[in-house]
Amino acid sequence: MISGIGIDTIEVSRVAKEIAGSKGFKERYFSAGEIAYCEPKRGRARNYAARFAAKEAFFKALGTGYRGGLAFHEVEILNNVLGKPGIVLRGRTKALCRKYKIRGIHVSLTHIKDYSSAVVILEG
Repeated sequence: MISGIGIDTIEVSRVAKEIAGSKGFKERYFSAGEIAYCEPKRGRARNYAARFAAKEAFFKALGTGYRGGLAFHEVEILNNVLGKPGIVLRGRTKALCRKYKIRGIHVSLTHIKDYSSAVVILEG
């Protein structure tokens, strides 16, 4: 049964500006694994933006936003060996999903030159 659906779109230029100008932005919002995935990419800002959008979409699907101790760094977007993105949870976010009996998380990412988007579906 679907417990929640979230969607988010972000301008790539906004994320590129933060990556270039804001000290610690990447480390505050992305895991070491996400950074390792995005950094060598030709369109790294698009990849960061897609992951940022997925985190936003996840919190929208959960229905909580990122308040009450929940944080972006607790939601990690990683790709499997075939390139399919998935979400790994940690900390309070993981505990809250257990409490809400979330049994499955599905994520889809997309990006074009100027925009990155993500959709997240939660199963309960």
